[in-house]
Amino acid sequence: MGHVKGCVGDQKKACKMVNRLTRTTYLQEDARHHLIIMASAVINFINATSNWILALDAPSARAVVFGVHIGGHLFVEVLLFVVIVFLLSQKSYKPPKRPLTKKEIDELCEDWVPESLIPPITEEMKREPPVLESAAGPHTIINSKEVVNFASANYLGLIGHDKLLESCTSSLEKYGVGSCGPRGFYGTIDVHLDCEARIAKFLGTPDSILYSYGLSTMFSAIPCFSKKGDIIVVDEGVHWGIQNGLYLSRSTVVYFKHNDMESLQKTLEKITAENNRVKKVRRYIIVEAVYQNSGQIAPLDEIIKLKEKYRFRVLLDESNSFGVLGVSGRGLTEHYGVLIEKIDIITAAMGHALATEGGFCTGSARVIDHQRIGSSGYCFSASLPPYLASAAITAIDILEDNPAMINKLKENIALIWKGLSGIQGLCLASNPESPIVFLRLQKSTGTTKGDLHLLEEISNRVLKEDSVYVVASKRSTLDKCRLPVGIRLFVSRAHSESDLLKACESLKRISALVLKDHN
Repeated sequence: MGHVKGCVGDQKKACKMVNRLTRTTYLQEDARHHLIIMASAVINFINATSNWILALDAPSARAVVFGVHIGGHLFVEVLLFVVIVFLLSQKSYKPPKRPLTKKEIDELCEDWVPESLIPPITEEMKREPPVLESAAGPHTIINSKEVVNFASANYLGLIGHDKLLESCTSSLEKYGVGSCGPRGFYGTIDVHLDCEARIAKFLGTPDSILYSYGLSTMFSAIPCFSKKGDIIVVDEGVHWGIQNGLYLSRSTVVYFKHNDMESLQKTLEKITAENNRVKKVRRYIIVEAVYQNSGQIAPLDEIIKLKEKYRFRVLLDESNSFGVLGVSGRGLTEHYGVLIEKIDIITAAMGHALATEGGFCTGSARVIDHQRIGSSGYCFSASLPPYLASAAITAIDILEDNPAMINKLKENIALIWKGLSGIQGLCLASNPESPIVFLRLQKSTGTTKGDLHLLEEISNRVLKEDSVYVVASKRSTLDKCRLPVGIRLFVSRAHSESDLLKACESLKRISALVLKDHN
């Protein structure tokens, strides 16, 4: 009986299993059937849609999809809308966040290299210039030792002049130190107007305008008159102040060879031929009267002829010629006997011959008035401290009352030229009438850095061994002057004959030794 019951139980289990398998088979077949139906529907839909898209003018194709006859562009718009909604509804992928382990933090800290706060120090930066311990007169004190100073453009020897000191003292007592604002905003004081009138009277121009810093005169005057699209023809040897003014103007700048009138003429001819039909384009020639980077004097008479022939305006920087050239120190125009009216714009720094600070621009009333409303250095910089304007007025008075100062300066220039003639390894590159005496290597090392190294070695030994302070004309990375470097001496009226002879003998001896060792 037990055996029979066991058989019956096994049969029941077997029946249940058969029923399950049968039911599963039916379900699978049913699912397969539904999948086939769905796939068939999808294929039909895709085929109908493709037919509709490929035949936008077939009403039957559109009717299959939508059941109505509608424009074909509507489907495309709806489809794009659905896609956009789908994309906007998707969440952006965010990687799983977990805190960094201590090992990972240590590895990141070891690999991290901080960015330097300053650029790397170059060899030039390591060379510290001498520090003056007294006023920069014809003699000064360096390292507690008195030296002859040829590194300051104190052409008339007015630094420390008693009358200038008295003028500054009285002005300080009356006005204080600063002017407390730009010229157009409570920064104009009567002494500013007096100084402008004094400069205009001395030079014989209708008007002039003061700037609070010598370099800012060129920074501001050039972009005030020349804008984007205008053309500036400029000597390749101009100093950095003019270069920066050219950059700020955003004008088209064309360089000509240094103090080469043939190169200037070819440049003007080319520009005139290319821009003959262009109207309302301002064109300028910019030169220095005495070039700071070479000591050369610009041939103003030839420049005027070219200016008038090709119809250019001229901007002349007289920073190193004002108070120096001409019978009475009125600059390059007096030196060449050219009417000052032929120069459109004249600028100059007052920190050289006048022994003060600031700068001025002089010319016609129209030129000056335009700067009062459109020159950035005049409109937005604090005006020149009143005591410096008083010093400039006094310096012009001294110059006008003592024309013999100019003759003494010219004698000193001639004396140092005679003393440096025949110097071994170096050559005089400046003009014999220039207050800037420029010495260059006769044989270059092939690189500016190499030349500068030799010249600095000469100037350092001259200072150390003979107490004569001269400097090499090294330039910053921003200076784009293309002229060779050299040793630059600023001759002053206040230098004695013994000062000049001492400098000549020292330079001859030291340069011969240094260049002999180099060769």
